[in-house]
Amino acid sequence: MIQVVSEMVGQWCMRVPAREGETVRQALIREGALDHSLKVRKDGPALLIPVTGPREGAEMCEFEPGPSHKILPRHELVGGIAIMQECDGTGAEEILAARQSVHTVVCASSEVEGEYRTREFEVLAGKPTTRTEVPEYGHRFIVDLSRAYFSARLSSERQRILEQTGTREIVLDMFAGVGPFAITLAARAAFVVAADLNPQAIGLMIENLAKNRVNNVLPMLADAHHLPALLPWQFDRIVMNLPLSGTAFLGDAFWLCRLGGTIHFYSLVSAEGEHADTIANFGGTILAERVVRSYSPGQWHAAYDIVVRGKD
Repeated sequence: MIQVVSEMVGQWCMRVPAREGETVRQALIREGALDHSLKVRKDGPALLIPVTGPREGAEMCEFEPGPSHKILPRHELVGGIAIMQECDGTGAEEILAARQSVHTVVCASSEVEGEYRTREFEVLAGKPTTRTEVPEYGHRFIVDLSRAYFSARLSSERQRILEQTGTREIVLDMFAGVGPFAITLAARAAFVVAADLNPQAIGLMIENLAKNRVNNVLPMLADAHHLPALLPWQFDRIVMNLPLSGTAFLGDAFWLCRLGGTIHFYSLVSAEGEHADTIANFGGTILAERVVRSYSPGQWHAAYDIVVRGKD
């Protein structure tokens, strides 16, 4: 049974083995980097310890507020930018003052729209920019919110898929954006093709490849529907992070994935197993279906891990 996770407070954190938790917590206290306002969270064999800002090895997670937590207007952190739910200038100044790592506070003035999946933003406080740098598990990603889509909330997903990736695999990221999945998986895969339709996303991806010294990723400016005709390979693993309309590209992914290969398909759903029949019709078997995060009442961002079996 899928359970939708309720909204909590987003903050940077360090993921550490539970047996090392108290040692790390005390070290963070001495450094002045522990966020005392949020409760430490257990995640399987690890502890998630909230910290005051981005740092090497940190990831973005959600936490239950502690008694001392100051209630700030709802917002999401992407690197040094806080994205507010509502355009509130006074609240933006409060966020800027309370979060040491934030250099800019914005609110979205449009939905994610258009073939490039971008949004317009209004700067409410801080530096007049939508460009920032996001640290994630030893990588640093240059992001421009108004030019290319990026979600810091998928950092754990990137690590989850990395753990499944084999050293001889060739991987395709069909909607690569600025390259966070591709660069993460390149640490283990033999070769990664990272495609996107947005030329500005490809430009930022090339910056990120250089910044992270990655040389086994091929950036590709292309419509995902054209990839079966353009690429000479079948892939061991395919990432499909286009939750609003990725279903339209499932046929292309199945064509490009070898038998026995894996497709990681992300979609906004309102019911468990919503895409099960479609996946089965393409010749896929769902290995796992999980909630990534809540999106809206009655709707959530789901991840399907699919193995390609072929049609009977």
